[in-house]
Amino acid sequence: MTDSDLADIRATLEGDDRAYARIVSRYQAQVFTQMWRFTRDRVEQEELVQEVFVEVFKSLDKFKGEAPLLHWIRRIATRVGYHYWERSARERRLRSAIRREEAGPAGPPEELSPSEAAERLHDLMARLVPRERLILTLIYFEECSIQEVADRMGWSETHVRVEAHRARMKLKTILEKEGLGRNDHE
Repeated sequence: MTDSDLADIRATLEGDDRAYARIVSRYQAQVFTQMWRFTRDRVEQEELVQEVFVEVFKSLDKFKGEAPLLHWIRRIATRVGYHYWERSARERRLRSAIRREEAGPAGPPEELSPSEAAERLHDLMARLVPRERLILTLIYFEECSIQEVADRMGWSETHVRVEAHRARMKLKTILEKEGLGRNDHE
């Protein structure tokens, strides 16, 4: 916990809007990057960032200061992103199906550009339920440890391991249906 964070939190709780603007300014880039894991749409990403900072503001009086402020903000951001996925899961599956249908069959993964591969992976991950998608995102994209995921989700480490295994198996099934799974004959 930095002195500037502590001073800005106190001032914000006393009604100083400029102090809260400094907190937002200090951590907005990190939250913006984190929210990119939840959506590839810049407008939605900006809305999620705003939603995170609204939640931070509403909860600031509950911040205990036991960990750095950024860690606490990241936990809130994780929950906001997860709820976003829950709200929009049905719409995403529909959009993804329409895109796949319009685009026709995609080329082999080795023929895709990095951005095309990222979009393809994003579409495949969208077919997972939000809980599964969040766990894989935290572990593989955010590079969180099992303990960090457990802390962010409020779960036990064993629960995270079980859910991560289930999510990987479901993603493997999706990949195999898409013809992208490993060939046992190779």
